Amino acid sequence: MIRTRVTEMLGIEYPIVQAPMGWIARAQLASAVSNAGGLGIIETSSGELDAVREEVKKMRALTTKPFGVNIAQAFVRDPDIVSFVVDQGVKFVTTSAGDPNRYCSALKEAGLTVFHVVPSLAAAQKAIDAGVDGLVVEGGEGGGFKNSREVATMVLLPLVCSQVRVPVIAAGGIVDGRSMAAAFALGAEGVQMGTRMVSSAESPVHANWKDAILAARETDTVFLNRFGPGPALRALRTAKTTEFEKAPPENIMREFGHALDLYFGGDMEASIALSGQVAGRIDAVKPVAQVIAETVAEFEEVAADLGRRYGAKAMA
Repeated sequence: MIRTRVTEMLGIEYPIVQAPMGWIARAQLASAVSNAGGLGIIETSSGELDAVREEVKKMRALTTKPFGVNIAQAFVRDPDIVSFVVDQGVKFVTTSAGDPNRYCSALKEAGLTVFHVVPSLAAAQKAIDAGVDGLVVEGGEGGGFKNSREVATMVLLPLVCSQVRVPVIAAGGIVDGRSMAAAFALGAEGVQMGTRMVSSAESPVHANWKDAILAARETDTVFLNRFGPGPALRALRTAKTTEFEKAPPENIMREFGHALDLYFGGDMEASIALSGQVAGRIDAVKPVAQVIAETVAEFEEVAADLGRRYGAKAMA
């Protein structure tokens, strides 16, 4: 085990959390993460709460390990979302894409542990004031919906960690043990993986998307819709997203109307394939258990090696 406040709060072996990606972060993937000692998260950003409820039931059959649910506030329209999450019997929730004050108190009153996803120091301080138990600090190199004024993890993570006392999970740029060790050196006590999990063997997305991640260079993502309207986002470079980089559509969210044709049908031009810059570092589809085992082993090796090479005894 790697013991941090994150592992203690969540009851997991390793402080590795799977990102709550719409339609993707369901039982097939999330249970694999939890069974491997990390924390699987079930999404709600698809807005398909009836389907999400069934996915939670599947989780109960697929794992006895802890797992959580994400409330993506910008995409969930159900006014009873707190009751919905509480009724699922989970003990951990992340909130994102909205005001942390909206649900934090009600979730905590119901006995849940609440982490809020933040893209800036100001957002982190607002979440702390709202009473969250911890933060997911997300750098701009990560995939998905982003703050229009993105800040890289290398800058954002140590800044936030220097100003807060709650445990922090680092997101954006995390793909292996080396990047996990870097995040810990910057103050994190856990990491979140998105693109690495999208490309895993248990990920339900079409092989064309996984192949596109494997083929991507470090420069093969685009940052879209910086000036709105709607959210900014980071995605894989395709013909469609290259065009959007030059000339954004009037409504970026309409482009997700055919998302399932891309996600599960394999048409890479049907929608937008959200992805982080770490796509440029992924060269193989691996089972989740292997991803987590290799990450932990490399993390421990890197941490020990730094001490041997640069610690006080090494310099003596």
